Amino acid sequence: MGAAAHIHSAEDARRLARRRLPWMVFDYIDGAAGSGLGAERNRAALDAMCLRPRILRDVSQRSLETRLFGSVAKRPFGIAPMGMCNLSAPGADLMLARLAARYQVPLGVSTVASTAMEQLIETAEGHAWFQLYFSGDGRGSFTLAERAQSAGFKSLILTADVPEVGRRPRELRHGFAMPFRIGPRQFLDFAMHPRWSLPTLFKGRPEMANFRMNGYEFDRTESRAKANWDTLKRLRDMWKGNLIVKGVLDVEDAVKLRQFGVDAIQVSSHGARQLESAPAPIEALVEIRTAVGPDFPLFFDSGLRSGEDILKANAAGADFCFVGRILQFAIAAGGEEGLDRLWTVLSDELSIAMAQTGLTSLAKGTVAAAWKRHPIGAGAT
Repeated sequence: MGAAAHIHSAEDARRLARRRLPWMVFDYIDGAAGSGLGAERNRAALDAMCLRPRILRDVSQRSLETRLFGSVAKRPFGIAPMGMCNLSAPGADLMLARLAARYQVPLGVSTVASTAMEQLIETAEGHAWFQLYFSGDGRGSFTLAERAQSAGFKSLILTADVPEVGRRPRELRHGFAMPFRIGPRQFLDFAMHPRWSLPTLFKGRPEMANFRMNGYEFDRTESRAKANWDTLKRLRDMWKGNLIVKGVLDVEDAVKLRQFGVDAIQVSSHGARQLESAPAPIEALVEIRTAVGPDFPLFFDSGLRSGEDILKANAAGADFCFVGRILQFAIAAGGEEGLDRLWTVLSDELSIAMAQTGLTSLAKGTVAAAWKRHPIGAGAT
């Protein structure tokens, strides 16, 4: 029996991945800013949300489809942009791209992806959005945006919550760096995890593929602090497709973005990897939905671990959700079979939760009724 057969939840995938991955790689994927209190805060807020069970409703026919920028997506959740996914296993980026194509959901292609954006959008059959970091004076960032537009990307995600890269002590303790460097400690770590290191050695060291351009080098630690509203205006003027701003947790920022003319906002704490003291995104989602009104597109990520979590986010105001590191854990645990297995688990969990809350679809105006409106964070039972 393969490892994928043992994945019955996101936590199973994480547990199996922890056994297989070098400590340095696992802590890079799993880690959060500071001591991890931000991640715990978000998890506690999600756990405190209750769903409203309903009975004697015909829920025998249920649909997980939703509409996203005028197109049908077969699931109400997609793949969050994640850097250096091929650290979880060789070819992970392409596994995610194939999954996006099958379910017609967006693949977030990170600025620091380990596979070139052109190959990923082709493999995803067009179901890919490019995620952009602004860095330095912005010249390289705008070059990447222009390249993404030429490659056929119709949606651009500006990740705006990283003016400086957050300190993640779990990474730092292992000497994690990009570009990937191997010293004596890392070599010993890899030697103790041969099921990961041997295939990775055979395939070659993962690199940041989007920076193989003449005259351009990426420095992960380079300040991104110069980005401002004028930067966003320049991006809005040059980008012809959908423009999404990711990393929004403040109501005033959300209202200004709506007025500014962005096409959607992604409520996110960057998976609690940036500011440890940031509020729980699920709480910010409720406030932002109230502020921007019922019809403005709101997306959500950070800390989603189950289909019930996804339903909670939809009930709290999200039009679409993104899941991230748990997919890398599934790949590390069981390769593409593990990824498919976890995706099925999430889908089944969501479908069952819909049945138990009396829902047959995720249409607006119906999902909100699934939320048992105890105050978030109050420890309701």
